[in-house]
Amino acid sequence: MYIWDARVRAIYRDTDQMGVVYYGNYYAWFEVGRNEFIRSLGLSYKELEEQGIMLPVIESRCVYKTPARYDDLVIVRTGISEMTGVRIAFVYDVIRERDGTLLAQGGTVHAFTDAETFRPVNLKKRCVEYYAKLADCTRNGG
Repeated sequence: MYIWDARVRAIYRDTDQMGVVYYGNYYAWFEVGRNEFIRSLGLSYKELEEQGIMLPVIESRCVYKTPARYDDLVIVRTGISEMTGVRIAFVYDVIRERDGTLLAQGGTVHAFTDAETFRPVNLKKRCVEYYAKLADCTRNGG
């Protein structure tokens, strides 16, 4: 499986009253990881949107292992765990760069939908090359 590492630094706005990164911000980091993963393939969300396709999140999860804190530099390691013509599942590991500690693990599942109707569309049929690049990442490491 092809993976991509994106780096994110925890800043003050990311932390809560306890001085740790607020749990919801991990989902924002997942989004950074996902966007950078797609960019690493020479693709973009904008490209899909211009063809009338959206990728709404239909499922998400996160398991928190140990907290990230202000000024931690973290790696958001992103990969594709599963893909069909109508949906794609990303997996994420959030790792503190300084010591390699696994902070959180999670995943998101997205549906390929028509931008106007939000009905499912088959990416394999609508955007053959885009589909092929993503699907290749699940099979043989990109």
